[in-house]
Amino acid sequence: MKKVTAVLVGGGNRGKNYAAYATKYPELFEILAVAEPREHARKYIQDAHAIPKEHCYDGWQSLIKKPKLSDCALVCTQDRDHVEPAVALAKLGYHILLEKPMAVTEKDCRLIYEACQEAGVMLAVCHVLRYHPPAMKLKELIDSGVIGDVVNINHTEPVGFFHFAHSFVRGNWRNTESSTFSLLAKCCHDVDLIAYWMGNKKCVKLSSFGSLHHFRKEKKPQGASSRCLDCHLEPFCPYSAKKIYLDPKPVAPRWPMSAVCDIEDPSGGYLARLTEAIRTGPYGKCVYDTDNDVCDNQVVNFEYSDGATATLTMVAFSEHICERKTMVYGTLGQLTWDESKGHHVTHFDFLTETSQIHSCEIPPPGWGHGGADYYLIKGFVEAVATGDKTFISSGPKISLETHLLTFAAEHARVSGTIVKPSEEHRWIVK
Repeated sequence: MKKVTAVLVGGGNRGKNYAAYATKYPELFEILAVAEPREHARKYIQDAHAIPKEHCYDGWQSLIKKPKLSDCALVCTQDRDHVEPAVALAKLGYHILLEKPMAVTEKDCRLIYEACQEAGVMLAVCHVLRYHPPAMKLKELIDSGVIGDVVNINHTEPVGFFHFAHSFVRGNWRNTESSTFSLLAKCCHDVDLIAYWMGNKKCVKLSSFGSLHHFRKEKKPQGASSRCLDCHLEPFCPYSAKKIYLDPKPVAPRWPMSAVCDIEDPSGGYLARLTEAIRTGPYGKCVYDTDNDVCDNQVVNFEYSDGATATLTMVAFSEHICERKTMVYGTLGQLTWDESKGHHVTHFDFLTETSQIHSCEIPPPGWGHGGADYYLIKGFVEAVATGDKTFISSGPKISLETHLLTFAAEHARVSGTIVKPSEEHRWIVK
């Protein structure tokens, strides 16, 4: 298989993560250029991948002025900054790996889809869970017929109490206007997974309910300060920034501290810079005192063309951090996946009343989303190397369809109506 070359657009946590495939498998993948406005993040990628200075750009706008430099582009900017670089790079002939969500409006998602179709380039959206061995095992078992016809899927995304406070109350995804709604930012993965397991059948009805239940100004304890490091009630708050970021005291960036301060070796040391960032920046604010407005709990109900149903639950208030739980109920049996209990799926057979555990491939250590990130970037690199799109299971049409379902779910929640995605032009991909 030939070596695949790439340009990296966006040198944050997700960009670093996918680019790491090149350092671990240099015979298969190479990062030739980086476009990142933050100097320290750009320098990190430059050093990690030995990129010449002339191929280090202060943004995608500078990159696209150059002739096509590589086989593909990894677009890992913030959500609202996906559409312009993705469209521009597709038009230049780059195959695109695009961090999810595709974009934050229906129109922009369609623009990316159309640009890649017109340019004839591959598009892989980072719905990484389609590549996750347990999710794939569920799909394999469903398709084998061992549980008969699927009647219902019950899927839960437990975001995690401190993860939600970090990302959706204090962090980049806290505000709809500056980012997007939480179902799109956090659970377009999960809407996509349910469609995957259901065999991409038409969703004929959809409803949704949810709210910002807890992280509101009126829930702030009496006497609490506006910043955690100045608050005498901090020891009694599970969402304390001191607990999340400084206990135990880190000596180098790691998630979630890396989102607060990602400079590896600041003067005075990492702990001092991190503490100052918490003392003065958004990650040190009281969770009841920010400009957040996104849902901290939401349910989505789906009905399909054959009468099958599914429910997606997103909830902030959980012990486990994004360790998803799924029950698939069929006419002959049921399947259970609980990511907190390991890489396996349990099948219960109604006829024999026995259970069988199906173990799944264990991914290499150090990759995000339980190792699913590894399988995603591996599949994308193989697709580009061979020209075979079948290595990509999160391609343009299905990804656009499930994004539109996610927008439809939020429309149903906000409007208080039942949406019929298979009948309304707004939600259909031709």
